[in-house]
Amino acid sequence: MFRISRAGLAERWTLFAGAALSVCLGVALVQSSLLLIISAATLDPPPGLPAAERLRFAENADASVAMLGVLLGTATFLAVFIISSTFGFTVAQRRRDLALLRLVGGSRGQLRRLLLGEAVLLGGAGAALGVPAGLGVMAVQSWLMRTMGFVPDGFRGQWRTWILGVSLGTGIVLAVAGVLLAARRASRVRPLEALRDSGEAARVMTAGRWVVGLIFLAGTIAMVIVAPHGGPAGGQAISLNVPMCAAAAVAAFGPLLVPAVARLVPTGAGGPLGMLARANLRDGRRRSASVAAPVIVLVGLVLGQAGAAMSFTTAGIEEQHRALTADLVVESTGPIGSKVTAVPGVASASTEIQLPARIAYGAGESAETENGDALAVDPAAYAAAHPGSETLRNLTGRAIMVGPGGDIPSEGTVRVELPETTLGDLRVAGAVPATLAGGATVLVPAGLVPPDQLTSAPSRAFVRLAPGVPAAEVAAALSHVGQVSDVDAWLTADAEARASTNNKIMVVVLGLGALYALIGTVNSVVIGAAARRREFAEARVTGLSRRQVVRAALAESTAVTVAGVILGFVAAGAAYVAVLGTTSAVTGAGTLQVPWGLAGAVVAAILVVTGTTSVVTSWSATRERPVVLLGARE
Repeated sequence: MFRISRAGLAERWTLFAGAALSVCLGVALVQSSLLLIISAATLDPPPGLPAAERLRFAENADASVAMLGVLLGTATFLAVFIISSTFGFTVAQRRRDLALLRLVGGSRGQLRRLLLGEAVLLGGAGAALGVPAGLGVMAVQSWLMRTMGFVPDGFRGQWRTWILGVSLGTGIVLAVAGVLLAARRASRVRPLEALRDSGEAARVMTAGRWVVGLIFLAGTIAMVIVAPHGGPAGGQAISLNVPMCAAAAVAAFGPLLVPAVARLVPTGAGGPLGMLARANLRDGRRRSASVAAPVIVLVGLVLGQAGAAMSFTTAGIEEQHRALTADLVVESTGPIGSKVTAVPGVASASTEIQLPARIAYGAGESAETENGDALAVDPAAYAAAHPGSETLRNLTGRAIMVGPGGDIPSEGTVRVELPETTLGDLRVAGAVPATLAGGATVLVPAGLVPPDQLTSAPSRAFVRLAPGVPAAEVAAALSHVGQVSDVDAWLTADAEARASTNNKIMVVVLGLGALYALIGTVNSVVIGAAARRREFAEARVTGLSRRQVVRAALAESTAVTVAGVILGFVAAGAAYVAVLGTTSAVTGAGTLQVPWGLAGAVVAAILVVTGTTSVVTSWSATRERPVVLLGARE
C-alpha cells in the first residue's frame, strides 16, 4: 500500500501540494518558536552590565520567554487546526476515487493504510521543507524581537541538532493526526453511497464533528463564565484564549453554519450565474466549510485577541483614574518628596521610586524567584494617593506589601534583591488590590532601601493641591523639580506606553500566525478548485463561457469568505463577552473597545486574497477544452 500511496501522490500532486505546504509552515512556526524559547531562556547578560541593568535584563528575558510560550501555543493550535482541516478536505475531495478502489476489491483496512501512508509521506516531505523554512521564520522572529526591544541587539536564535528529530516527528504526527479521522470515515462509507453522494457519504456533520464542536463550545462557555472570577491577571489570560476555542467550535459546525450564512450574502452575480453560485453553495457544503474554516480562525483569533488587549488597556486607564487622588504628576529621579512639598500650594505628595528587583519566596522544592519591580514608597502617603490601599498605612518594621502587579504569596516571608544590595528576608504584610494595568511587584517602605540605591532611580510624585490654588502656577514652580503633567495627560501617556508594548507583543504573536492562517485559506481555495475541473467543464458544455464560469466561482468564493468573516466575528464576540465580564468584575464597569480599523484591514485583505486566488485557480482549471476534460479518465 505504501507504493500505491507514493504513486497516488505523484499522480495528484497538485491536490496534495497545499497539504504539504500546510505541514511545512506549521513545522517552521513550531520549530522557530521552540528554538527561540530555549535561546531566550539560556541568554546570558552582556559582560560588564551594571547591576540594575542586569536585573532589568533578566526581567525582559522572562517576558520574552513568556511571550514566546504564547507564540508556541498559538502556532501549535494553528498548525493542528489548519493541517487537520486541509487533510480532511483533501480526503473528502477524493471520495469517488476511494469508492472505486473499494469496488475493485480494496478492503477498509487497505484504504486506511493507503491514506495513512500518504499522510506519512506528505508529513515527512513537509517537515523536510519546514526545517530550512523554520530557519527563515526564526530569523524574521528574531529581527522582530530585536527591533521591538524585547531582546538585545545581538540576540539570535540558536540552532539545536535535536530539533531535526522534533521537526520531523512534528510534521508526521500532525499529518497522520489530520488524516486519521477522515481516513476512518472514508473507509466506513459504502462505495456506492460515495459514488452517488447519498446515505452516509452525503452527511456533512459526522459524529466526530458533533463531538469536537460540542467539546469546544462547552469549553468556550466555561471560559466565558470563569474569566470574571479569575482576577485581573487570570481573567485577562482566559479572555485572550477564548477566541481560539470559540473559533474551533464555530469551524466544527461549519458545514451547517457556513452555507446557511453564505446564502444570505448577495453574490453580486445575477441571473443564471447567481443561481449557479447559490446551487454550488447548497451542494458543496463540505467545500464551503473547509474554505471558510481558516477564515473563521483568522478573523476570530486576530480580532478577538486584539480587541481584548485594547479593551483591557482602556479599562486599566479608567481604573487608574478612579484609583488615583492627585492633581499633578511630577517625574524625575531620586527622592523628590521634600522638594515637591516645599512648593507653595502643594497640600500633599506621594513619592514613588521604581527599582528593578528579584524576589525569592518559598523553600525547598517550592522555592521560586520572580523578576519584577520594587516600588519604594511612604506607606501613609501612598495610601492617601491610591484609594483602596488603606491597609498600607499599617506597614511598619521590616515588612512589605504585594503590589498591584505582584503575583507572589501575600503572607510569609520573601527575600528582596535590589541592584546593589539585598534587603534580606522581609515579612509580607498583605497585598494592595491588583489592577488590570498591573504595576510594581512589591511595595517597600523607602526607609528600608539604602539612600544610595534611590539617588538615580526613576521616581514620580502624585501631587494634591491646596484648595483654590491655580494648578498652572504650581505646575510652573514644580517644573524645576521634574517634568510636570496633569493626571489625565500622564495617564494617557502611561497608557500609550503600555499599549505600545502590548501592540508589539500582538505583532510578534499574531503576525506570523495570521499569515499562516491566510495561507491556509489560500490552500483550501486551491484544493477546492483543483477538484472541480470536471464540474467546470460540465458547466461550460451547458452553454456558459469560460469567463462566466470564473465569475460564478468568484461569486461563490466571495459569499463563502464573507460567511467565514461573519462567523469569525461571532467567535471574536465570545472573547468580547469574557472581556466585558472580566472588566466589570475587576473595575466595576464593563469596558469594550472593538478594533474597527484592524477589522476593516483584515476583512479587506481576506477578500482580496481569496478573490484573487479563486479567479486564478478557476481560470487555470478551465484552461483545457471541456470535451477533453469530460472525455478523460478521472
